[in-house]
Amino acid sequence: MAHLQRWAQCQPEKVAIRVIGPDASVTPSPSQGEQREAEQREWRTEQAVTFAELDRWATRGAHWLISLGLDPGDGVAALLENRAELIELFFAARRAGLYFTPMSVHLAADEVAYILRDSGAKALVTSRAMAGLASSLGTPPALGQRCFMLDGAVPGFHPLEEALARASDGPLPERPLGRDMLYSSGTTGHPKGIRRGLIPYANRLDIPPSTLALRDAFGFSADMLYLSPGPLYHAAPLAYVTRVLEAGGGAVIMRRFDAAAALGAIEQYRVTHSQWVPTMFVRLLALPEQIRNRHDLSSQRFAIHAAAPCPPEIKRRMIEWWGPVIYEYYAGSEGVGTTAINSADWLAHPSSVGRPIHGTPHILDDEGRELGPGEIGRIFFSGGVPFEYHNAPDKTAASRDAQGRMTYGDLGHLDSEGYLYLSGRRADLILSGGVNIYPQEIENVLATHPAVADVAVIGVPNAEYGEEVKALVQLVGGRRAGATPAAGPELAADIIAFCRARLSHVKCPRSVEFVDALPRLENGKLLKRLLKQR
Repeated sequence: MAHLQRWAQCQPEKVAIRVIGPDASVTPSPSQGEQREAEQREWRTEQAVTFAELDRWATRGAHWLISLGLDPGDGVAALLENRAELIELFFAARRAGLYFTPMSVHLAADEVAYILRDSGAKALVTSRAMAGLASSLGTPPALGQRCFMLDGAVPGFHPLEEALARASDGPLPERPLGRDMLYSSGTTGHPKGIRRGLIPYANRLDIPPSTLALRDAFGFSADMLYLSPGPLYHAAPLAYVTRVLEAGGGAVIMRRFDAAAALGAIEQYRVTHSQWVPTMFVRLLALPEQIRNRHDLSSQRFAIHAAAPCPPEIKRRMIEWWGPVIYEYYAGSEGVGTTAINSADWLAHPSSVGRPIHGTPHILDDEGRELGPGEIGRIFFSGGVPFEYHNAPDKTAASRDAQGRMTYGDLGHLDSEGYLYLSGRRADLILSGGVNIYPQEIENVLATHPAVADVAVIGVPNAEYGEEVKALVQLVGGRRAGATPAAGPELAADIIAFCRARLSHVKCPRSVEFVDALPRLENGKLLKRLLKQR
């Protein structure tokens, strides 16, 4: 809170947030063909907010939220597309001592309603672009009449601009510092609210150790310009934009990801830092060579990626293209621990997600015994920040071991130098004939097949072995008529043979199913539960 106020005083006219896009509509991510057309479109600045304006909005917003009768520890939810007001509302909620819960604009009405009920949010902010979805929600009792809309209002919502115009911009009461309360992606079931304690007012100037670790690892400073191509309602884009602003740097936010436009933004704004997910790398690499090579990308210092496993070949090609600016980290919304790795270390330790920069990793077997280098087990961290899953004490308990070490639920191993490697989610482990099979290892191999654009590996029932390996494959160019190679038994056999030439036969798929698309979130995470249910 105070860090933003400091920059508002030191550099009031500096642009803190710049939102760019061809329009304000919410549209699906573009296909490769649309990406080529995007090169000819004007990605103009839709919103530009200075540090002084951001600070003023946050203060007025905090007064407004307090005037609604919200007490410290209450929650405010946001159903907003990428726009400056989402960041402004987050800072307002922090100053008012509230929990802030942004929600994906791509959720179904039942999913949004579930988060509103589970979080107990007492205010909702949305926009006219979301009016259809917002109007279908009904009104959870906790919200009462506290539903507000930007860009005009529909029945059931109050105009937010009018409410803010009536709010004070004077000194705020001393309240604890609010936090985000994000919901997990729901890759293995209902999303879980991740809740940590509010920060006492006396500690408002403190910078959390995890934030300090990331700043040190990725060179956050007042002279940085950060490109955020992902949706702000996900944990990493929201956290990194706010950390950039608190460090005095500026943020360029894309309304929606467009591969060609992202390259243009790096060149136009001289972007120094950015954050990506592997599916974005895939789309960047799929651009025609003349588009990829026409932009000056030399301003980049750190191109950070996380959120989902990146196929090693994709990462290697990105390093060859952009140079040693590719950095990866492994973390989660729960904040139990973080590892990071730069390009040089990754090339020396392919597929690793690095060494710890916050917390200490431990690899444990199912009985809680610590395993040695190279042995795969559940990844736990000691020294992390305590959290709880809201309204889910059983899930909170399952995230700890007897010594209080915490886990994201992933499997992996450490090597003799302390580098961490992931093997996948514990829930995705395939047990076939008593043998543990880790889907990520197989997916990394299949992703290098020239016909494969995306792949997921799951376990399906087998009468003799319990489970067998199945690959669901999205082909390069899709499955449209005339596509080469054609989806069918011959290509499926070729993909299986490709895998068997590189991995033990027991790990390789017994069957391949071709799909039009895999159910991935905008942050790159794969919803394997949907594939297993199907």
